[in-house]
Formats: sequence, structure tokens, C-alpha cells
Amino acid sequence: MAKRALNKVSTDDLAAELKRRSKSIKTLERKRDRLAQQLDEVNEEIAMLGGAVVMGGVRRRPRNEMNLEESLIKLLKNKTLSVTETAENVQKAGYRTTSPNFRTIVNQTLINSPAFKRVSRGKYTVKANYK
Repeated sequence: MAKRALNKVSTDDLAAELKRRSKSIKTLERKRDRLAQQLDEVNEEIAMLGGAVVMGGVRRRPRNEMNLEESLIKLLKNKTLSVTETAENVQKAGYRTTSPNFRTIVNQTLINSPAFKRVSRGKYTVKANYK
């Protein structure tokens, strides 16, 4: 429909234009639904591999059975490891993260949690009287 002043357009022409546009809405909705299904399938594969899933433009963290502190306690029970070794080993044991700064997060957890004792510079273990 050519651009014309609205007051010069008949109601029949307006009705025809609205009908034409509503048909394109249906086409676009079907296309959106197909793409959403494909995205769901890709997100399922990513989740199975332990990666972060994006839903509605928001990145979702991977779910772990235990929080980081609990995982570190289990790992460091009767062991002394450096922060780097701890970060690597907790991931090998199955803790999932997408953080590019995971070693720093582990370090802060070891420093701030009452469950851990600093043995020497950069080396930590679980306190003897802790669970």
C-alpha cells in the first residue's frame, strides 16, 4: 500500500492492510517457535556437557550437587594443596564452573571460610576439628 495521508484512506483499505499484516504475524510466530525449539535442543546439549545455558538472554550457571565450600572440604580432607592445585582438582572431581577467574574464587573461599586453615603460603587444608 502506497503511503498516503490517513484521512484519504478508505476503511476497506485499512481493513485489508490490517488483514495482510496479521498474516505476517502468524508466519513470524511459527518461525519464532521453530527457532525456540532449536535453541532448547542446543541448550540441552550444552547442559549435558556441563556448560552454562543461556535462557532469555540471561546466562545460567551450571548446577552442582554441592556448593564450592562443601566441594573444597571434601577435596582437602586430610590433604594440603596449593590454591592452583585445589582449583584444578575440584574441577576434575566434577565441580562445574564457567568463571574465567575460578582460581581467584577458590582462593577467596579458602581465605574467608572458617573451615580451612592456611598451612603455608598458598597452601591450605581443612581444620582438624571441622566436620
